[in-house]
Parts: sequence; structure tokens; C-alpha cells
Amino acid sequence: MGKHIVIIGGGIIGLSTAYFLQKEGHQVTVVDKSNFSSGASYVNAGYISPSHFIPLASPGIITKGLKWMMNPASPFYMKPRLDADFMKWVWAFKKSATKEKVEKGIVPLKDINLLSRELYETMKDSGEFSFHYERKGLLMYYKTDKVGEHEWQVGQRGIQEGLQVELLSGEGLKKIEPNVELDVKGAIFYHDDAHTTPTNFMPELIQYLKAKNVTILANETVMDVVLSGKKINKVKTDKRELTADMVVLAAGTWSPILSKKLGLKLKVQAGKGYRINVERPTGISIPSILTEVKVAVTPMDGFTRFAGTMEIGGINHEINPVRVNAIAEATENYYPELKITKEEKAQAACGLRPLSPDGLPYIGKSKVCDNLVIATGHAMMGWSLGPATGKLVSEIIGNKKSSLDLLPFHPDRTF
Repeated sequence: MGKHIVIIGGGIIGLSTAYFLQKEGHQVTVVDKSNFSSGASYVNAGYISPSHFIPLASPGIITKGLKWMMNPASPFYMKPRLDADFMKWVWAFKKSATKEKVEKGIVPLKDINLLSRELYETMKDSGEFSFHYERKGLLMYYKTDKVGEHEWQVGQRGIQEGLQVELLSGEGLKKIEPNVELDVKGAIFYHDDAHTTPTNFMPELIQYLKAKNVTILANETVMDVVLSGKKINKVKTDKRELTADMVVLAAGTWSPILSKKLGLKLKVQAGKGYRINVERPTGISIPSILTEVKVAVTPMDGFTRFAGTMEIGGINHEINPVRVNAIAEATENYYPELKITKEEKAQAACGLRPLSPDGLPYIGKSKVCDNLVIATGHAMMGWSLGPATGKLVSEIIGNKKSSLDLLPFHPDRTF
């Protein structure tokens, strides 16, 4: 018999979870404080990325981060602040940035990305959706031999893990990206990656869920959760009280605010990213990452998106023009014939990615609450891991055998 489930959070994680739960016959309500048209699920690079198997917290990132902190236009910026949660997160991040911890994260990250890609393709092939989806791979462009060597080492590790990875020179690039002028030395080509257009997938998924009698509550903020022993009795919003057999916490960056009310201190920090859309032909046909500057480039349905920066500075949606300019200038440095206009920069938007300290998401049940499943902390891979997370949550709630080993993603893990 189906359960009544309340999902807190209506981004890609929350909606994907609703999709798999309704398929299992559960009665689902999704509540979100937004109007389902903005946030990280709408401004991301649209990647489905098995290539991203190295966690964000990796050796060298601390040293790089300290260097970059002096530069307001840098790809990675951590704003120092006297906040206990931030300080604890930074300490856990530092402890996670070791070779041993990174090794432990590689297989779980690769496997969950491959599962998600398979689920996106199943959704696309089901006839229920018509969203844009292409499996063209991902190019990691580099301008210096030093960076190229490092990226190829990562690529070789990908080959060991069963991924199809190729080292391309200028000639090889010209064959697969013939309509673009490039100023690079070469690229590492990950054949297994795919991409989508978030702004056409999200509305389609919402429309589908509504047609399947999933209740979507927009512009509604969850204020509190009422506990009875180790069970959530009620979810209180600013408009009503909701009762449920199970609750899924998929509120992204805002998840720790609610988890604290349950006595669970989820370590999550907001990582702000920006995007610029160019709605004119660019000649770019294959998604790419401009490695030295950490800018993601995606040919989407009707436009090209340039996305980048990781700004850890608390929950805010202020647009920093210095960082927007940095993305534009970095892009022009790799594509000499492309000039991003003032108008295009003025239309830039941002979103907040929920960062766990070790770069792995939190998926599963915590010992603090019997009828809560947590699904957050996906960092830059929320879009990539949406369907896989939704499937895993539905398996937990249905007491089914899990598609993956959930231990690496346990919300009670220590750092």
C-alpha cells in the first residue's frame, strides 16, 4: 500500500524523488519556497557527468583556494567569516581533502553518475517526455602542458574505472569541433558524458507530476517540523500543516536549517555559481570545461550556456559583476572569436549548490529520525545525480534492495 510522502524542496532532487515515488504508487506532496522557476536547478550547466568522479575536496584544493582567496575574480572563493557552522565545515573539508578520502569517493561517484545517466535515458525513451538530451561527451580543454598532464592522469584513472577517455591534440579537436576557433593546446575527451537543457526539463517534469496527481505547493516555506519521539508528526509551512508517513529533506542549501530542528547537524555550505546565456550561434556543439578557469560551456536547446565559479559565502543571491566578467573574459580567452556582450552579462543569474565537506551527497536515513530520508549535499552534481537520488530514495522508502551501496552517502558519516 502506498504511503503519503512530503518532499521538502522542489529542485531537481526533490522532483526526481517525486517522480520515482509516484511510480511506486505513493501519494506525494512537494513543497518549495520558490515558484519553481529559479535556483541552482535552472542555472546549472546541464551536465550528466560520469567524468566527475574526483570529489571537490581533493589534495591541493586548500593551497589553491588560499591563493585564489586573494583574487575576487578567481574560480574558487571562500569568504572568511566567523560562523560556527562554516568553521566546522571548513575543518571537515580540510580533513576530507586527502588522497585516501578521494580514493574512497571515486567509485561511488562514478557509479551514481552512471546510474543517473541510465535513468535519464530511460525517462527520455519512455515516451512520457520530450526534453532535450544528447550524449556527445565532454571536452576538458587545457592551455598549458602542466594542466594537460594533470588532466590526462585523471583521464587515465577514468579509463581504469571503465570509462572511455581520449587525449586529443589540436588536429583531433578540429575534426570534432570544426566550427569554432580555439586557443588551447588540447583536450581530454570523456565520451560517456551527456547534457540537457534544465529550463526545458524542469517545467516538463512539473507538468508530468501534476498530471499524475502529485501535489505541488509553490511559494510555501517550511517553518518547522513537529516531532513525536523519533518521528515527524507534522510539517508546518507558512500556510498549512502537513502530515505524512515519510518526509524527504531535499531542500539543497537550506537543508541544515531544517535538519537542526531535528537535532541533526548536517554539514552543508552554499556554493554560489553563475551562468551567462548566449542566444545566438556560437558554433559550439560539444560540452566543454575550460580547465584552468573552471568554466563549463554547454550547447543547450537554442542557446549556449557559460557557467562557473564556486563562491562559498553563505546564503545570498547577490550577483557579483566581477565574477560574471571573469567568466566572460575566461571564455573569450579560449574562444578568441567569441565576444560576450554587455547585455548578455547583465542577464546573468546565479544559484546555490549545497556542498558537503567530502564532495559526496547525503542520501539515506539518519539515526535521529525514523521517518525522514535525507537527499542533499550534491555540490556541482545535483543536476547529474537527480534521477539516481530519486530512485535510491524511493528504494529506501519502499524497503527495496538498493541499486547502489548507500554507505558512502550516509548522512551520519563522520569527517
